[in-house]
Amino acid sequence: MSVKILCFHQDGCPGCAEQKEINLKIQEKLGVTITDIDAIKTEGVIQKYTLKVTPTILILVHDTEKERMEGITPSSILEEKIRKYVWL
Repeated sequence: MSVKILCFHQDGCPGCAEQKEINLKIQEKLGVTITDIDAIKTEGVIQKYTLKVTPTILILVHDTEKERMEGITPSSILEEKIRKYVWL
């Protein structure tokens, strides 16, 4: 199964900095990759993914959105959502 985990952020966003720390711990714990994407500097992503806030985390399966988490997502919730789509 092709699973992608994307985290959209922007410079100067305190919540984004907090989410980055959570994401690093989850990546280490689960052995997954969470791709960081600057929502402001990466042309077209705000429209493509209909982003309203940062941080926003998307879980895509075969490029289809399965989960969307807007704002800071606690590690327990993020881990639970990832485990639904990634067999560890």
